[in-house]
Amino acid sequence: MKKKLLIIGFVWPEPKSSAAGSRILQLVEQFQNQDYEVTFVSAAKTSNKTFDLTSIDVNTQDILLNDSSFDVFISELNPDAVLFDRFMTEEQYGWRVTEHCSDALRILDTEDFHGLRKARELALKQNIEVSVEHLHNDITKREIASIYRCDLSLIISEAEIDILANQFKIDDSLLYYLPFLLEPISESEIKQLPTFEARKHFITIGNFLHAPNYDAVLYLKHIIWPLIRKQLPKSELHIYGAYESQKVSQLNNTKEGFLIKGFADDVNEVMQHAKVCLAPLRFGAGLKGKLVDAMQNGTPCAMSSIAAEGMFGELEPNGFVEGDPEAFASKAVELYNNSEVWKQKQQIGFEVLTQRFNRMNFEAKFSSHIKSLSEHLKIHREKNFIGQLLMHQSLQSTKYMSKWIEAKNG
Repeated sequence: MKKKLLIIGFVWPEPKSSAAGSRILQLVEQFQNQDYEVTFVSAAKTSNKTFDLTSIDVNTQDILLNDSSFDVFISELNPDAVLFDRFMTEEQYGWRVTEHCSDALRILDTEDFHGLRKARELALKQNIEVSVEHLHNDITKREIASIYRCDLSLIISEAEIDILANQFKIDDSLLYYLPFLLEPISESEIKQLPTFEARKHFITIGNFLHAPNYDAVLYLKHIIWPLIRKQLPKSELHIYGAYESQKVSQLNNTKEGFLIKGFADDVNEVMQHAKVCLAPLRFGAGLKGKLVDAMQNGTPCAMSSIAAEGMFGELEPNGFVEGDPEAFASKAVELYNNSEVWKQKQQIGFEVLTQRFNRMNFEAKFSSHIKSLSEHLKIHREKNFIGQLLMHQSLQSTKYMSKWIEAKNG
């Protein structure tokens, strides 16, 4: 008899819109390979970009926020494991899962460390370096509480594991490093990619609803792109992303070669035709899907240290990492003009994908870890006293807020 996994989604997966959408599908595949029957539910609305989960044998159902109908649903499903998509989902549904399926393994997929992203955003607005005070923001406190309430949290970046373990002293038994899990890229696929000579223009891509992406587009518009354009007056920057708003559309300027292209139905096609990818993110966390897209399509990058964080480990980047705007622009132009440097950085990108994100390097170990955790769950929970503390009724403000909202709605 198959085991059952319930995934509670913050949103319905949109792999063409965001790296988070691709990530959740990678996790679905991992659990299906471990012989789990997967059910995905969410209180969010679907869109025309929503992935058809039934096409990969995943059961789906709409659920309600702050409504006891979920209690009936989960009691009847009685899953062996529940995966929360981001800490906000655990806050909303975690206590219900605990009350009605206490033996289910509770897993949090953080997607990225939201508290770290918020800390960097706060510091950027104040134009100062990130401090411990920035890191101790309310989002961090909520997110770490969720980590403690769960049996295991999947962390996508080694840099974030380091902060959680060393800065916040979270026991390593509660954290598990699981980055992007990608199919290996073959030599034949590499050979079919457009050459340096066949490519032109610059590209940047990212969901415009994601604050770090929108900030990066503004930074490109006002600071970086004028510097590049000064050296390459005929070049263009093609900006792609889902959920283009009026404030994004109005940034389009044909005369400046700053072109808002909107949603890319096929990211591989647009990335393959570009010569250089620009990723000057000034705040953020996690791993950057745009860099993976670039490496998979042989497109070297000029990037900030925030964009590069967690991506390369001990390996070189598939381009240049620069913080200073002048240096960033200079290196972007060098990548654009120098075919030897470009080809070298392209090759490094392929090596990064093979060595750091090949799914086959992670699957067996992850499967074994989930199996062991499930079999020794009682002992594991006994060691997590802070988790027990946060489950105590006197600290369950999220539960009683939810109950109050439900009563009010009734």
